[in-house]
Amino acid sequence: MNEPFLKLVAADIKDRFGHDLSDVAIVFNNKRPITYLKKHLADVYGRAIWSPQFFTIQEFFRQSSQAAEASQMTQFFYLYELHNRLLEQENIQPETLEEFYPIAEIILSDFSQLDYDLVSVDHIYMELYDTSRIDLEFQYLTPEQQNFIRQFWQSFSAAGHTGVQLRFLKLWKRLPLLYRAFKQQLAEHKQTNFSTVYRHLAEGTADNPDFIHTYKKVLFVGFNALNKAEATLFKKWQEEERALFYFDADAYYLEDQQQEAGLFIRRNMYQTGLHNALGDSPDIIGNRTDDVYMYASTGKVSQTKLLHDILLQQEKEGKSSVILLADESLLVPLLQSLPDLKINITTGFPLTQSPLFGLLDLWMKVHEQISHFKKDKIPFQDLESFLNNPLTKIAAFERKKNQASIVEQQLFEVTLGDITIRTSVLPHFFRPLSSNEDVIPTLLHMLDNILLSAAQDSPIKQIEANLLIETKKVLHQLQLGFARMPSLSILFQIGLIRKAIAPVNAAIEGDPLDGLQIMGLLESRCLNFDQVYILGANEGILPATSGTATFLPNNLRKAYGLPVLENQDALSAYLFYRHFQYSTNIHLFYNSIVDESSTGEESRFIRQLEFESKFRFIKRLQQQPILFTAPTDELIIPKTGEIGQKMYDRFIRQGRRISATALTTYLQSPLQFFLKHIADIKEPPSISQEFEMNKLGTVIHNVMESILRPYKGKTEFTATKVLLDKMDDVDQLTLAEIGGQYHTVFHTMEELNSLQRIMHKIASAYVKMYVQYDVDNYRAFRIIELENDEDYTLDFPIQIQDRIETVTLFGIIDRVDEVLTEDGEIKTRIVDYKTGGDSVSFKTMDKVFAANTENKALVQTLFYAYVFEQVTGRRHIEPHLYVARRMREEGTLFCSTKGVVLEGSYLAEQKETFRDFLKATLEEIFNPDVPFRHHPEMHVYESDPYTLFYRSAVHSQGDGEQE
Repeated sequence: MNEPFLKLVAADIKDRFGHDLSDVAIVFNNKRPITYLKKHLADVYGRAIWSPQFFTIQEFFRQSSQAAEASQMTQFFYLYELHNRLLEQENIQPETLEEFYPIAEIILSDFSQLDYDLVSVDHIYMELYDTSRIDLEFQYLTPEQQNFIRQFWQSFSAAGHTGVQLRFLKLWKRLPLLYRAFKQQLAEHKQTNFSTVYRHLAEGTADNPDFIHTYKKVLFVGFNALNKAEATLFKKWQEEERALFYFDADAYYLEDQQQEAGLFIRRNMYQTGLHNALGDSPDIIGNRTDDVYMYASTGKVSQTKLLHDILLQQEKEGKSSVILLADESLLVPLLQSLPDLKINITTGFPLTQSPLFGLLDLWMKVHEQISHFKKDKIPFQDLESFLNNPLTKIAAFERKKNQASIVEQQLFEVTLGDITIRTSVLPHFFRPLSSNEDVIPTLLHMLDNILLSAAQDSPIKQIEANLLIETKKVLHQLQLGFARMPSLSILFQIGLIRKAIAPVNAAIEGDPLDGLQIMGLLESRCLNFDQVYILGANEGILPATSGTATFLPNNLRKAYGLPVLENQDALSAYLFYRHFQYSTNIHLFYNSIVDESSTGEESRFIRQLEFESKFRFIKRLQQQPILFTAPTDELIIPKTGEIGQKMYDRFIRQGRRISATALTTYLQSPLQFFLKHIADIKEPPSISQEFEMNKLGTVIHNVMESILRPYKGKTEFTATKVLLDKMDDVDQLTLAEIGGQYHTVFHTMEELNSLQRIMHKIASAYVKMYVQYDVDNYRAFRIIELENDEDYTLDFPIQIQDRIETVTLFGIIDRVDEVLTEDGEIKTRIVDYKTGGDSVSFKTMDKVFAANTENKALVQTLFYAYVFEQVTGRRHIEPHLYVARRMREEGTLFCSTKGVVLEGSYLAEQKETFRDFLKATLEEIFNPDVPFRHHPEMHVYESDPYTLFYRSAVHSQGDGEQE
């Protein structure tokens, strides 16, 4: 690496000032370079010296004023009060704090910019419809600047104004009055802000304009884009021989007028007339032929994954390294991707991406609903968010108790009075506020409790402590401002608090001279590193394509020399190019994917260097790895040892019953059968925003049973048309059953939430379809059995190795009935209700009676029919499937795709075949030579909680396929 800029400055300081620097002041744009210059001074001098005094530019200028600094929130409240007074004078309805907040940010920014660039408020806000006045009023401006003003006001000279233009002109007239009132308010309270300090100092009206005389010499180091106040003062102090200027520049972009990176330093040196204490700038970039590595990632966050791998490969001994975030939103994914390295971060960690903000935002959301909507319930997700936030420190048993209560009762909303939180550091989190004045005190008390709890458990992490402290500062400032206002609603206060704390961030300070440094491009001014990694080097980010919000139109900004987007481009170019002066190992990362937030192109600064310089750009495109799945360790469970003994004890000796569902589970995945019925790994309890189909099925089954139960046990047939009288009861019966599913009693539809209403509509419609189908297809019916009458069990002999053992089969049968057809034929039916995607259709019985059966519902109804016939002695029972979605078109009898209906002699034949298939399947279940493994052809649903266990079996089915 070439000599670092600050080392050159240190050497020049020694040559000029010798060993006594006590009356020398050194001024930077920010604090970061101070530590580095101190180190270089120590290296250059090699001995103890009287240290110079170090300042940031704002700290240095602040010595000229005796007024106290007004916080941003204080300035906002001043501006709000003054603006509403002006609105009242115009007979316009005052604005609320929340409405004014975003406007105030823009106004304060504009006022500051006018101060920094010494722009006359009377002139810039002048109304100039008569453009001839421009030549008279602005003779001191260049013709080009006058033309910019003329263009702006000509856009208003067309006949009539739009509504937007009228509102803008009213605001335009108001702004100079607001500016003066605001400055007067600050003065009356003996307060100031930085922009006011700058203007007063540059215009000679500061409290202590001669403070610079305190120092023998003031050294301004590394400045680039100067505002008018700085340029005025710097030129004056140079003429008085009180100041020296050290500009970090390279002749490559400084001497070439086409290079935007040199715009500001050319302006400083050739227009303002400032001299570079280091003399002529060297041409380093133009003569370098180093390699520069470019990485095109396949996604924004993928840049950080690529960087992880590259950092592991880099030589670290004796090398200084920095990660520069052109896109600072990559900070959090970067921290999650870094290898185990010593790091130092000064880029602010955003509050909005921390658990603390999650907790504060949740509190505000909950209390918005409680106070504004007068609700005594909250969504279950809000309670779960609280329980799972690490800062709440709730005891594990209490967390599980609350979560279990939600799941067991399937509560989509939780009543506030039912929430019991005793072990958390925030036990009153959900307690309604007693008054409007309690909002900020409650939040501050929460922050104190979190801080105290974190400090007691372990040394509090610096980032957490900084975020807590910075958030408290903002809340205290808001509290002072709210005290000046009449009583404000809870909803309004929360809205403003959310906006005020959103920008809070905290630096994560480490050792700036050791380890991997992480910072934004702007923070890297004056600093040089051997190894540089720049993330987010995309066009549209480097440079940015949008500027700061402003009420000062672009033409006027150009006319008065105020910053415009082109200035931002020039500053970004400078910050980027200067690293090519010194660093020997540069890595550039950009997102090559085109999406709503990315152009998919590298920064034009890179393309310019690639085209114009002698650097060799080595491009690497990140390839998404194509993973050819080699045979993996499939999960195979043998039926030997303890597992075989457990199966024997459970199903043979203890008589654990095997259901139709267990049978089809085995057919689809023997591994899942093992997990559910032998290993007892149950599906985790959960509550879903989508109602579960099993709940819908239970509601329908129970309503059908309620309708048909009065006819159970009658010896005579009942005409099906009597069921039409039951249609009017269906909605109320469904309402009652839904209440039972959610452990409550519903009296009206209005008590249901949106998902329960959907369930009610579907269940009612399905029940009416079932009833109507019976009425349309049969003359009369007689109920033999209903679902909750009896569980039918059957001892079934099978051969296990060389001995005969007995397993117990059982079935819960939805309905067994006899029906009288229109032809006068009496049929005995076993009916199974289905609400999912089941069908009565099948291709062949061979595919039904097989592993991974093609029709699970048919296997189950044949199972029910077999058990019922064997237990009761009844014969010729037809299996029927009621699938609401398809029964009108397909009927309820099972039928092959070739049109063969499962009835009569064909049904009798298949029942015999089913018995043999059932026996063979059960014997396979207990066969120790056939282990439990997953059928790879089985369709796996996203919601299947056992997916993880048999994923390897799915992958291992096809070597060479892309995963």
